[in-house]
Amino acid sequence: MSSTARTTGRGTGGKDRARPTGGADAARAGRAPSSGGSGGSGAAGVSVSPWTIAAVLVAAMIGMTAALLYGGAAAPRQVADPGTLVRWGLPTVKVVHNIAMTVVMGGLLFAIGVVPRFEDRSRTRPPRNSREQAGQPEHPVFRAVLQLVSAASVVWTVAAVAVLVFTYSDVSGSAIGGGDNYTQQLLHYVTGISTGQAQATIVMVAAVVTTLVFGVRALLGLFCTLALSFVALVAMALNGHASGGADHMGAVNSLGLHLLGVCLWVGGILVLVWAGPLLARESSVTSRRGRSTRTEPLLAVVLRRYSVVALGCYVLVLLSGVINAAVRIGTWEQLASPYGTLALTKLVLTLLLAVAGFAHRQWLIPGVEDGSRSRTATLWRVVLGEVVLMGLLMGIATALGRTAPPVPEELQPDASPARILTWYELPPEPTVASWFTTWRLDWFWVAVVVFMAVVYLWAALKVWRRGDTWSPVRTGSWLVGLVALLYATSGGVSVYARVLFSAHMVEHMSLTMIVPLFLVSGAPVTVVLKALEPRRDGTRGPREWILRLVHSTWGKVVTNPIFAAANFAFSIVLFYFTDLFRFTLRYHVGHEFMMVHFLFTGYMFALVLIGIDPIPHRPAYPMRLLLLLATMAAHAFIGISIMSMTTVLQASWFGNMGRPWGPSALEDQELGGMLMWGIGEFPTFLLAVIVAVLWAMEGSKENRRVDRQADRTDDAELRAYNEMMARLAEGDDTR
Repeated sequence: MSSTARTTGRGTGGKDRARPTGGADAARAGRAPSSGGSGGSGAAGVSVSPWTIAAVLVAAMIGMTAALLYGGAAAPRQVADPGTLVRWGLPTVKVVHNIAMTVVMGGLLFAIGVVPRFEDRSRTRPPRNSREQAGQPEHPVFRAVLQLVSAASVVWTVAAVAVLVFTYSDVSGSAIGGGDNYTQQLLHYVTGISTGQAQATIVMVAAVVTTLVFGVRALLGLFCTLALSFVALVAMALNGHASGGADHMGAVNSLGLHLLGVCLWVGGILVLVWAGPLLARESSVTSRRGRSTRTEPLLAVVLRRYSVVALGCYVLVLLSGVINAAVRIGTWEQLASPYGTLALTKLVLTLLLAVAGFAHRQWLIPGVEDGSRSRTATLWRVVLGEVVLMGLLMGIATALGRTAPPVPEELQPDASPARILTWYELPPEPTVASWFTTWRLDWFWVAVVVFMAVVYLWAALKVWRRGDTWSPVRTGSWLVGLVALLYATSGGVSVYARVLFSAHMVEHMSLTMIVPLFLVSGAPVTVVLKALEPRRDGTRGPREWILRLVHSTWGKVVTNPIFAAANFAFSIVLFYFTDLFRFTLRYHVGHEFMMVHFLFTGYMFALVLIGIDPIPHRPAYPMRLLLLLATMAAHAFIGISIMSMTTVLQASWFGNMGRPWGPSALEDQELGGMLMWGIGEFPTFLLAVIVAVLWAMEGSKENRRVDRQADRTDDAELRAYNEMMARLAEGDDTR
């Protein structure tokens, strides 16, 4: 920690004591010394009790109880009623489970990028390895956050087990522990039923996360732990109330995005309350704002960093919640149903939280930065109000998940083959116009495209306003790539890819060959690194994480030219000639994984060949052309192999669509092989041309550099070479 904000050593009781800053510290901070009731450490002394986070549980129970009674979800069933204990116990343990899970994820987010890890924050970067970390005492705030995460992870695991047991009793209509074969039937539910498998996955993820948070302290390990915890959100989205209905993929994706935003937003608020007293005792911290370095309260720094995350999560929660409710509510009249009323109540409470967020960003956080004691006190009152509102929201959301929606979720007995296989009705026969007018928004990719567009434009505008240069052509290339990505994942090609192998191949080649060309040309990592400012207190922000991942072992492997080329060429074989193809067709997770993999594979290959973003190693130009020729030959061979096949790949899928239009499944597969060959060759040829042009430009740059050096040294190198040759010639004459 810097000398302006130093925490004294621990006493015998093991508690940290903050040393107040004096007039010299305030002067170094650019402010007058504090006096009276505001400024300096006096403002930092205003805080809340960490046990205020219990208010979220109380409010959640109140909201859950009221919503269950209003919606009728807790009423006894006429058939297979599991009993009062299960009807009320299941939503209760779900509330505990959801709150504990949000605390774990929000706490891990705080630990890896919001609060400092070590007490000595005079260093300008985080430690890179364990040798640098040896002997470094952890910061009290970091330690308190991980203590809360550890306790919450234990509660999460126990609650996940309870949810599994209660859910089995609920769906089977039996009391807990009732029946002679209860254990055997529960085991079958966990291993043979999709709902039980999803909940068992959540239990395993919670248990592994609990083990890790007790033993891991490195920031990269905590980052991986947070990423692992997101697997539970995927399982919850697939098993959620909105996993059926008329728009299966839209329901699952919007619910998953909703859960992600809630966990990082609500969890962050609860962690902020828990660590509030320690944050208030930290008198000051050195940070960088724009081109100047200033000293300000650690609480203000944490609030400013978290407010950016909270704003993004709020927008995600609001929009995804509206989309998810629209899937479940088909008409305006259905808003008057119990489900619609509860959904509207959630919307109103969410909009009220927007008022609190606006107050934070416009009034309260600037007041904390200036050391205002009154605004700091008001800040904690507003935070307490947010905690209560969030608790009510989580309770209502839990009850909403047990309330019957107006739109039925079950398949009709007369459902078409396409509806049974793909969850959607068969699209009309494709025409030139329908390829561009038929859309089915994939909300996961819509969120990805919007996020990447906003971040890139923010970075480019910041670079331009600072007076630095950034090519508008690269900006345009990035935006064109995002538009192409949106069409490939939500447009006509994506809709028909579910029923036609040829359209599936066009989608694949677009994600692998076309979209990456535009995205790599946009150089997103370079512009973002130019816009982001480095952290000065030893924490690892977005800029530090980007550099850490770029230079990590993982980054070296995926950008290795041989690995990138092999992955680009032979992952097609892995997908289309193994059971992985069936998995990607039949399961929503597999479908999204397929598109992520294709996009990532193509992006890494293009980055190695033509990108300017930093990577550990970039091959020489002859090596790049050799890799292009090899991949072109591999694509041609695979395309011809598919064209020559006499059996249909995944015939149980493409052969059972019941299409009254278009070619047969085998003829369509032959067309797909032709399209793979044709679409793959043109972008590869274009890549080869770009590599050749870059090679020529590199040679021209080298020639100009040599000419400039010769002008500076008056051709000293050339004269020395001529003199050496003259001496050699003179020696030959003498001999």
